[in-house]
Amino acid sequence: MSQAVHAEAQTPGQARAVFRAGARAPTNGWCAGYTQANLISVPADCAYDVLLFCQRNPKPCPVLDVTGPGSWTTVLAPDADLRTDVPRYRVWWNGELADEPTDVVDVRRDDLVTFVIGCSFTFEGALADAGVPMRHIDQGRNVAMYRTDKPCRPAGRMHGPLVVSMRQIPAGLVETATRVSSLMPAVHGAPVHVGDPAALGIKDLSQPDFGDPVDGDAGDVPVFWACGVTPQAALMASRPPFAITHAPGYMLITDVWDETCRVG
Repeated sequence: MSQAVHAEAQTPGQARAVFRAGARAPTNGWCAGYTQANLISVPADCAYDVLLFCQRNPKPCPVLDVTGPGSWTTVLAPDADLRTDVPRYRVWWNGELADEPTDVVDVRRDDLVTFVIGCSFTFEGALADAGVPMRHIDQGRNVAMYRTDKPCRPAGRMHGPLVVSMRQIPAGLVETATRVSSLMPAVHGAPVHVGDPAALGIKDLSQPDFGDPVDGDAGDVPVFWACGVTPQAALMASRPPFAITHAPGYMLITDVWDETCRVG
């Protein structure tokens, strides 16, 4: 993705137009100040289980909106088309990843219900404003995401592990990062763990399950936040017959200001 294309995306609508035209890029660092979101679309007969899974696991799955069956719009971005305006999608059959297209117009079904779930990219602007460096953005990489050995609370057919995103934070700024992100519970809130990745069952930070490995500087500490890719891990474990999601790190950019996600 060229800087020229990135520079054109000054507003969420402009960014969505770039992606609607077929461009692919992780969205961390795009449209500063606007809320980004994860997507999961499932057939209506699976939707209650997904809703209950999100309700029982609000830290990784904070629901921002739920569409009606067959709808491809959201109040979070009224002119967006959920079939085309995410830079990369994932199509799942029986829990297996089948494709990663730039749009899902040809595969989207009339019975699909879409859940729009908060994303930690939303609080990265607030962290940066507080002086916390974002190493993955500085390195031009997607954020690193990992499956943990911590099970989520199951709901009907939905079960699976907690997924976390990791950011390398200078030790002296961990408290700041925790305080700032805790004020944004609609986009995962405070970290779930700081320090030793083995405590989450993560064996090697250089081998993320999703996204890219990110290098830390001397004195950095790995800090882990609950991640909206958790429903995708649940799809892999639960194996529903069909689903569509965003690709990890390739988010829907909404028209909602980040500040609306802040409490206190």
